[in-house]
Amino acid sequence: MRKTKICVIIPCYNEAENISSVIDDIMTVVAAEESWQVITVNDCSADNTLRALETDGRSIVLDLPCNLGVGAAVQAGFKYAVKNDFDFAFKFDGDGQHRAASLRKMLQPLKNNAADLVVGSRFLSKNTEGFQSTPLRRFGIRFFRLLIAALSGCKPSDPTSGLRGYNRKSMEFAARHYPSFDYPEPEELLLMKRNGFSILDIYTRMRERQNGVSSICFMRSIYYMLKVTFAIMMVSLRPKEKEY
Repeated sequence: MRKTKICVIIPCYNEAENISSVIDDIMTVVAAEESWQVITVNDCSADNTLRALETDGRSIVLDLPCNLGVGAAVQAGFKYAVKNDFDFAFKFDGDGQHRAASLRKMLQPLKNNAADLVVGSRFLSKNTEGFQSTPLRRFGIRFFRLLIAALSGCKPSDPTSGLRGYNRKSMEFAARHYPSFDYPEPEELLLMKRNGFSILDIYTRMRERQNGVSSICFMRSIYYMLKVTFAIMMVSLRPKEKEY
């Protein structure tokens, strides 16, 4: 009997200090009755990320020839997953913020057909344990939550969360239509909702970045807000995709 094939897609840009421990964490949730594979996408890192991935040896390494941004890096992972017949996929950040223990909890509704896209949310519980981002980013999260709700009726609790799970249907859609901008997560939610995919939030605890420095500073946060707002508005005006 064929084992269920599950992949974890990790976009990597300058994550040499974090990536091995992230893969260590993912290996703790692998089950014998399933076939798990880590797919790392090196987005032309300027540090030793590629060398770290090759030395680690536990992932399929997709090495992009130039820096394309996180959206294009994730889409490359989806294209590989679809081509190689994976049943389910997860998007998982390479900076150590996500906890692999959440993956099994997120996998269940995908297997039960309760959702096409499962989002790991920091904000579904009154429990304040775990990292819930900086005040500036929490303001952006609230803004995108209200904007997406106004345009679609979808009320995501954590629209910028990068921890997400996909069934085969949503994976195939993402391989063709995943937003290729730098910050794709809020745009993806509206795109999926407008094209008839069911979305479910599941509470997950997160950590602060383990090593290195985030690429989003104060000025870049303003740029992020403007760019993602524009992208969301454009998605709201686009017709539904006719084919996946």
